[in-house]
Amino acid sequence: MESMPKGLTAATGMDALTHAIEGLITRGAWEMSDMFHIKAIELISKHLRGAVENTKEGREGMALGQYIAGMGFSNVGLGIVHSMAHPLGALYDTPHGVANAIILPTVMEYNAEVTGDKYKYIAKAMGVENVENMSVEEYRKAAVDAVKKLSSDIGIPSSLKDIVKFEDIDFLSKSAYDDACRPGNPKETSIEDIANLYKSLL
Repeated sequence: MESMPKGLTAATGMDALTHAIEGLITRGAWEMSDMFHIKAIELISKHLRGAVENTKEGREGMALGQYIAGMGFSNVGLGIVHSMAHPLGALYDTPHGVANAIILPTVMEYNAEVTGDKYKYIAKAMGVENVENMSVEEYRKAAVDAVKKLSSDIGIPSSLKDIVKFEDIDFLSKSAYDDACRPGNPKETSIEDIANLYKSLL
């Protein structure tokens, strides 16, 4: 892995983080999968920046983090971050991890109301301090902000404006709705909802 370029390391690392976060909140999540996902979020948050800089500790931590995330999500499924990322790869050849990283914070905000207290554990695993004293709204925002910060720190763009063509949104939204990951999303969604999420990222 030491020969991987920074951009590829960043993209695949954020894909692994998306696996862990979506796996934690997916409809199929349960106590054992949660255990894997929370640990994976912690490891990835701690080590991804170092992996991008090609440090030995970062590479080893990410190798373990992505593996643990895989052990979790492969048993419980994912959600619409992956559903929305898949057609971007098919239509524009967008790197899958980059698409996930851009979409993840927006979909986290969309799903927040149906996730109970799980964003508290995401925020804590990502190193946010004083989470226990936060309101539900505060720790949900803190979790989303921590994802945005990590993504920004490793050079991932924050929007789809240089990727998605507005005239393709209907096709992308229908494709995302038909994607195998969509039924696992914790919040009921529609083609129109997905289209609005795409538009919000332009």
